[in-house]
Amino acid sequence: MFLVRLVYTSSITEGVTESDIQNILDTARNNNTAEDITGVLLFSKNRFLQCLEGSRSNVNKVYHNIVNDNRHSEIVLLDYSEVYEREFADWSMGYIPEMAITRPLTLKYSENASFEPYKMSGSSAHKLLLSLSKTVTVV
Repeated sequence: MFLVRLVYTSSITEGVTESDIQNILDTARNNNTAEDITGVLLFSKNRFLQCLEGSRSNVNKVYHNIVNDNRHSEIVLLDYSEVYEREFADWSMGYIPEMAITRPLTLKYSENASFEPYKMSGSSAHKLLLSLSKTVTVV
């Protein structure tokens, strides 16, 4: 089975709470461990930016669940690529807190310094997550 990386962005639906975000993380960590999925999630300004890595069938299954999760809206697939290694192998679902986003790092991968993942290419979104994971504490 091929190893793939999927990067998507979405917005939270109205009424989603901080407790719901924690539930998403807890569920992802449990399910991803069982399915050998790794990745990282950034939540900022009511938007998710997430990277998932694993076998094609398992990543597809997780993404299908996300698309059908009513806590997500405006889901956009930014990148889907076959890869030869994982870059987030240390985390079943690492979490980058909102405060970790810096204007200079966002500007490096975006057209401006404001975090707007819908205006990012898949490659830029992936590189932003990778850079953040190397410069901040991922929980």
